[in-house]
Order: sequence, then structure tokens, then C-alpha cells
Amino acid sequence: MSQRVVNLLVDPAADGMRLDAFLAGGPDMPSRSACAKLVERGLVTINDTPATSKSEKVLLGDRVRAAVEEAEPLVPEGGLAPNPYIDLDIRYEDEHLIVLSKQAGLVCHPSPGHVDDTLANALVAHCGLAHLGMLQGDDRPGIVHRLDMDTSGLMLAAKDDATQKALQDLIRLRTLDRRYVTLVWGYVAADSGTIDTGIARSTRDRIRMAVSDDPGAREAITTFRVLERFEAGRRDEGYTLLECHLYTGRTHQIRVHMRHINHQVIGDPLYGRGDLAQNLGLLRQFLHSWSVAFAHPVSGETIELRDTLPDDLRAVLESLENRSMGRTEAGERIVPLLLGEN
Repeated sequence: MSQRVVNLLVDPAADGMRLDAFLAGGPDMPSRSACAKLVERGLVTINDTPATSKSEKVLLGDRVRAAVEEAEPLVPEGGLAPNPYIDLDIRYEDEHLIVLSKQAGLVCHPSPGHVDDTLANALVAHCGLAHLGMLQGDDRPGIVHRLDMDTSGLMLAAKDDATQKALQDLIRLRTLDRRYVTLVWGYVAADSGTIDTGIARSTRDRIRMAVSDDPGAREAITTFRVLERFEAGRRDEGYTLLECHLYTGRTHQIRVHMRHINHQVIGDPLYGRGDLAQNLGLLRQFLHSWSVAFAHPVSGETIELRDTLPDDLRAVLESLENRSMGRTEAGERIVPLLLGEN
């Protein structure tokens, strides 16, 4: 990864423009969304002061400097390479879309260090590049929404542009029902709740996201309900099993929101607690996309799918069985489904 520094001067025609639009209009600059990400990552200054928001207005005579990162292209000429050696656990498929269960450890689309070993490469092998929606870009064929590398469970892929747009619209309109199950640190007293904040990239660590009231932060809404509580042990404060319902899809949203309410996700390497014993030996975050429901964008049919817990997460729950304080009404219905008992 290399950087080139671009220096721009605001002329009369650009006076009062939004910062991201002004940057995108500069010579040899990337797209407006890419310029907005440069601002989020702290790579843009105005008159030697770090820019704080992509919507900030630039004024006549301002000196804007951007450090534009450039990397080797992740997509080779001719399109993303197929990888037939990655297993796809498909739960529903028709001529328009796929619902699959992603395994932990699989990256959704190419990124530095992951060029041909991603879910996108597997989708190209399964469908063919010409039979995947391309609205997200050449490096994200078929991708509708993402799961973090070490988050497992159900996600959607689209086989054409129209379906991809329709499914993204369902997410934007909050009518695609996505529910996750997570085990968090401590005793969550309320049986249900809503976390409604802004989320932006952390100003202290550019890898992390953080709750923020900055004007450039994006709205993030998560509701949760308790499924089961586990009593405290000699080395911990107990645990709570939650179902979380996403109304928005921000990067690391559930993980950030759980940290915000001081109930970190067990095993989370970025936002959790580092003690292996307190993480019950888990080496990745206990976060699983267990349920999706939506109206099929072509047929109108209601598609509802559920996914049991993978072996590593099931083993953690089984290790806590003798510490259970009882399940809630929701837990009595949902936990057996997660364990494949119904």
C-alpha cells in the first residue's frame, strides 16, 4: 500500500461545496464515496487541520490536502477469479438469489491479504461472474450485505443487478428481518432494550468503530432481548445470551453497541475482554446470524430461514449449562432452535 499526497485549492466555483464532493472533483481522485472514507480515516486536512466530516463545507481559499492510498488491484483483468475449493453451505437458491450460511473465518470479498480465498470468489465459481449482481463493484459480485470474517451464519447473495438492488432496498427500508444471537459479558437486567446511537470510525484506532455523536456519524439501531442468563463464577460476572435485531447495518454494529452498554461480546478480539478464561476459551466473537426473513423481490413469497449454532458456539453454551439461571419466554422458543433440538 502506497500513498500519494494531493493538494487542492478551493476556487470561487467550489466555494461552499461539501468536502467529499470537492475532493471527488479533483484531478485523479477516486469516487465520492472513496473520498468520504479518506475523511473518515483522518487522511484529509483543511488548512493543516484534520477534517472531521465528509459534509463539512469548504470555503474560498481553503487549502485541502488528501493522502490517497493506492494498492495493487484486487481484481485481476477479466474479473474476480473463481475458487471452487471453498464450501458453500446453501440453504435456499433460485434463479434470482441465494441464502447461505457463512462459516467463521471466511472473508466476504477481496481485501489486502485475501485476494482469491473469499466468499465472492466462491460465488463466482458457483454461479459464474455473468450471473451475479455487480452493483457493489467488480470485487463484490453477488454481495448484498456483509458479515465480519469471524461472524458466522445466514447472509444473502444476488444473481442479478435488479435483485441485488431490491434486496439492498429492503435493508435500507428496514423490512429485511435479520436476527443474530450473541453471548455477552455480565448480567443484562432488562429483558429487552433498544440501542440507538451514531457510529463512526474511532479517532483513536482506525481499525475500530465507535459510538459517536459527530455530525458525520451514521445512525445505528439495535434492539435486543434476553434468551438466557448464566450466573457469575469465581473468575467472571456471569453471561447473558441475547438475540439482537438489526435495523441498520453499520460496520461492527452489534459488537460496538454491546461494548457501549458494557456487555462486550464474548471472544471479541477488537471490542471484548482479552482474558481467554473469561472468554470461555473462544477464539472468535460469539456472534451468529441465525435468522433472516424477507419478501422475495420477484415472487413476493415470504422467505424465512433459521440456522443452528456451529459447533464452537454450541460447545460454549453447553459448558455453561449448569450455571443457567433460566430462560426467558423468548429463550424457551429460540434456544432449542439454535441447538437443533426442534
